[in-house]
Amino acid sequence: MRKQKLVLVGNGMAGVRCIEEIVTLNPEAFEITIFGSEPHVNYNRILLSTVLQGDTSLEDITINDRNWYEGKQIKLFTGETVVKIDTAKQVVITDKKQEIFYDRLIIATGSVPFLPPIPGSEKKGVTAFRTIEDCRAIMETARHFKKAAVIGGGLLGLEAARGLLNLGMEVSVVHIGQYLLDRQLDQTAAKMLQAELENQGMKFLFEKQTQEVFGSSRAEGLIFTDGTKLDVDLVVMAAGVRPNVQLARESGIEINRAILVNDFLQTNIENIYAVGECVEHRGSVYGLVKPLYEQGQVLAKHICGIEDQGYKGSVLSTQLKISGIELFSAGQVDEDPSSKSIKLYDEVNQIYKKVIFKDHKINGVVLFGNTSDRTKLLDMMIKQQDVPDLEKAALLQSSPEAGRSMASMPLSEIVCNCNGVSKGAILEAVQKEGLTTVDQVKKCTKASGSCGGCKPLVTELLAYIKSDACNEIIKKKSMCSCTSLTEDEVVQEMQLLGLTTPQEVIEQLNWNSKNGCSTCRPALEYYLGMIYPEYESKLEPQFEEERLNVIVQENGSYTLIPQMYGGVTSAEQLRTIANVAEKYAVKNIAITSEQRIHLMDVKKDVLSEICADLNMPLSSTYGNRVQNVKTCIGEHVCQCNKQPSLKLAVTLERKLASLKTPYRVKIGVSACMHNGAGSTTKDIGIIGTGLGWEIYVGGSSGRMVRAGQLLAVVPTEAEACEIIMGLIQYYRESANYLERTWQWLDRLGLIHVREALFDQELRQELLVRLDEELSVRKSILVNSDHQ
Repeated sequence: MRKQKLVLVGNGMAGVRCIEEIVTLNPEAFEITIFGSEPHVNYNRILLSTVLQGDTSLEDITINDRNWYEGKQIKLFTGETVVKIDTAKQVVITDKKQEIFYDRLIIATGSVPFLPPIPGSEKKGVTAFRTIEDCRAIMETARHFKKAAVIGGGLLGLEAARGLLNLGMEVSVVHIGQYLLDRQLDQTAAKMLQAELENQGMKFLFEKQTQEVFGSSRAEGLIFTDGTKLDVDLVVMAAGVRPNVQLARESGIEINRAILVNDFLQTNIENIYAVGECVEHRGSVYGLVKPLYEQGQVLAKHICGIEDQGYKGSVLSTQLKISGIELFSAGQVDEDPSSKSIKLYDEVNQIYKKVIFKDHKINGVVLFGNTSDRTKLLDMMIKQQDVPDLEKAALLQSSPEAGRSMASMPLSEIVCNCNGVSKGAILEAVQKEGLTTVDQVKKCTKASGSCGGCKPLVTELLAYIKSDACNEIIKKKSMCSCTSLTEDEVVQEMQLLGLTTPQEVIEQLNWNSKNGCSTCRPALEYYLGMIYPEYESKLEPQFEEERLNVIVQENGSYTLIPQMYGGVTSAEQLRTIANVAEKYAVKNIAITSEQRIHLMDVKKDVLSEICADLNMPLSSTYGNRVQNVKTCIGEHVCQCNKQPSLKLAVTLERKLASLKTPYRVKIGVSACMHNGAGSTTKDIGIIGTGLGWEIYVGGSSGRMVRAGQLLAVVPTEAEACEIIMGLIQYYRESANYLERTWQWLDRLGLIHVREALFDQELRQELLVRLDEELSVRKSILVNSDHQ
């Protein structure tokens, strides 16, 4: 088949990130051509401010060099601008008279600086701050002049001003508003920021509107509308940006503030898409890197024919990239009549924290001086997690150093929000690849490679990993002493070589022991069952207790557990159990915390007869399987309706009873927030709320208690079942044998697991494979009953 011709207009961060996703998903589908107006390869525009500040060089902010384009067989034309799109002929025309046909076209023209119409702005010494050329011009000017003004007290303006200070200039920031970052901060945080920047040497002029840039051939100063003046040699315009939509407008593509797109980033013209700062989606135009990358992921899947829910919009967050200042904000920053907030102000340590709530959900966050809680709070905000009144104040009860301990940070915690890179991913990369610098970490993992806001945290994490204090080691661990191969490598070889029995694996993969050992043989049995669902049906039960699904005790007697799904039973079932217990003189009978009846101390010589007389399914919690579901029926703390939770528990247990898993899986279903079933300390926990079901994963109620992490909140029982069943199958397929759910979650990361389950196509594939496994198990049980 002919490769489709894909043309990208714009060689910036958003467009090229989308291309990266496309060549990863389907590298053979497209013949790709990229046009960029600037004479450079793809670089990180956001980090230009760090170049001015002296933290990095222009060469270091390159994202993809020419070798990358050549390696992906991408044609790149730099310094060439697309000036027309002929949508009828499906051709783009450039300023160098080149015409290129396309099957699919992506517009990623980004934005252009907003230059206020100020008389004199055409003079030498007046510049925007948007490109590498702008950055070079500013640095050159700083070599010969000493006074600078930055027009604009937003993020870009402040970062540029910090850079000018580092270049040895006297800097004044001119801002039309009453305080800094008035879209991202409340007045308290803004005043704290202003004080810190003034200590660094920055000066501020508030509520000032520039009337004119005066001077002869070059700028000599500013005149304001109130009649005051400021003498300067350099004027940096950082008053914001505007979507670059000229090409789209002239080509008949529908625009409003920016190019209008749907949830799949399609424009009103077939086969033409748009992504990045030039896009307007559901009334919003985004200028931050994370939303643009999220758009690129959705567009890449759509173009590659992969089903996806589409782009639903993003929660905006802000982090200032100025050395020595910790600042973070997200969502709403000022209270209104429909919201309330909690605040913490530590004047001694100059720490300010504010969380705004609306209907018990986080609707905004402002952090200054200590941003260590930003990942947790942003995650809660994005998931719209309910926060009870009693827990709200605890969100901010942290010391100035809380959360900064690298040792206490879980492996799954996200360090780089833009690229979704966890501590564990960085730790693994550093240890496996021998990385020693932040730049190497960036190239290997992409952490700190976008907005750069996490660079201090990456630097701190790298220092910790290289220190004697770090005892966390992610290393290649062989399956057992019989082989040097890891479990992943063994499974891969089993699939590649088509090995179907443990003995074949042992012989073909050159085990040290001819018969394996007690560690590897059960693991091989498990993996074979995962690779070949029908494998278990070929196995003969080794022992009678396996065939009858009973549990052998140390004294040689047996325990039988009549199945009561969700702890629900009937008078008939109870009568049968009582009659059997009486007939066979079973005196040791107990009701456990799982609300199941155990018939204990049953002698072997009557085992088969008891099972026949009971004539009901038996539950076995022996081995690594899904355990009986714990419910909270009888919980007297409140009078909430327990029936929905019981119904969900029964449904789950009927579907998943005794399903084999890498390690025992305990499930709890609580009817309400009183958490009567201890759901938050189960491998999988479900709690009923007024809005549906909260689903937790990775809890443990063992000697070292661990709280589960909130995976999702879903409105219906059907959705809850689907998410849980998909979760269990993903755990079965991707966990190592005997790896507990919390260990698995720490290794993969909550965000990765969530993304896998929220991908509709992947989730359906997981459910199909689980259904196949359950069908095979059902046929095995039927055959066992007939024997």
